[in-house]
Amino acid sequence: MNNLPDYISEKALRRFVKDALAEDVGSGDVTTEAVVDETLQAEGQFLAKADGVLAGLTMAECVFSTVDDRIRCFWECEDGGAIRAGATFGTAHGPARGLLVAERLVLNLMQRMSGIATGTRRFVDAVEGFPVQIMDTRKTAPGLRRFDKWAVRLGGGTNHRLGLHDMFLIKENHIAAAGGVAQALRAADRHRREQPLPALIEIETRTLDEVREVLRTGCADRILLDNMADMSASGQIDVSRLRAATALIDGRIPAEASGNVTLDTVRAIAETGVQYISCGALTHSVEALDISLQLRMM
Repeated sequence: MNNLPDYISEKALRRFVKDALAEDVGSGDVTTEAVVDETLQAEGQFLAKADGVLAGLTMAECVFSTVDDRIRCFWECEDGGAIRAGATFGTAHGPARGLLVAERLVLNLMQRMSGIATGTRRFVDAVEGFPVQIMDTRKTAPGLRRFDKWAVRLGGGTNHRLGLHDMFLIKENHIAAAGGVAQALRAADRHRREQPLPALIEIETRTLDEVREVLRTGCADRILLDNMADMSASGQIDVSRLRAATALIDGRIPAEASGNVTLDTVRAIAETGVQYISCGALTHSVEALDISLQLRMM
């Protein structure tokens, strides 16, 4: 499995699949055991029923091989590849019982990951021509974060921090607890040097005054401009505050925009000159890509 991202090991992937199968199969698939002869062989054909970006092929192979190592998959596309509705993009061959046991978990994972990859690609395409990266957030399904983020990457997006451990992200409540922007930044910088930790320090700002304070303090590696793209009552996006913030920063540190990010607004946000745009909807509001697996007994 050479195509795994650096934050997912093969061991972790197989452990996840085993746990997911235990949840679904339990003590055994009573229907399949009762109805399907154990010697019966089958072929499963994967069909895309909507346009999108495929993701989860490696996951599918892991599920099938965990259920029955005699199952073999053959793909006509690859993870991250575009697919059209009506296209057959792969087959799985092996014992019918194993294919039936694995079917639902395979489809659940592929549909979710492909939905995330497809949505991400739409955002990436919407900002084409601008030097900006579309990023995910921690708004992922519990237990699925690494796979959700993998799907974002396959869709052409960029992963933000994996969790609370690998990056400082000082947000509104941290600032309140620390007593202010400068105090929070200096505390994080001191903690990073004392540990020592290689992690970046990013801080959330909501006003131009907070942006100025971050720049004066000089401890941040990235600045988050939160909800500075305003929506008018008529539904139009106003990026004047965001544009003023990027002018203040003037390229001294990378800037990330968040809040009110949709397919309708993301290009206007990109035009302000930020280097990153983060969007929780990539993973918290997933529209699964419709994929089916049609079995033919042999």
